[in-house]
Amino acid sequence: MKFNEINLFGLYVAPITVIMGVAWVVYLIVRRACDRFGLIQRVWHPALFELTLYVMIASSIVIVMARWSR
Repeated sequence: MKFNEINLFGLYVAPITVIMGVAWVVYLIVRRACDRFGLIQRVWHPALFELTLYVMIASSIVIVMARWSR
């Protein structure tokens, strides 16, 4: 898949929009798992941890998509 606009029900959106949506869903799943195991209470700054987690997930999706498009 190339990084071209995506036709989403007749509306062209940038691929980063779809990537951010997918990353948000994955983030929610990982966050619930972290809550279940008590990881959030063990980190120094929970808000920074959650932001970093989301950025890492979104970046990983972009890297995987870039490798796949070759």
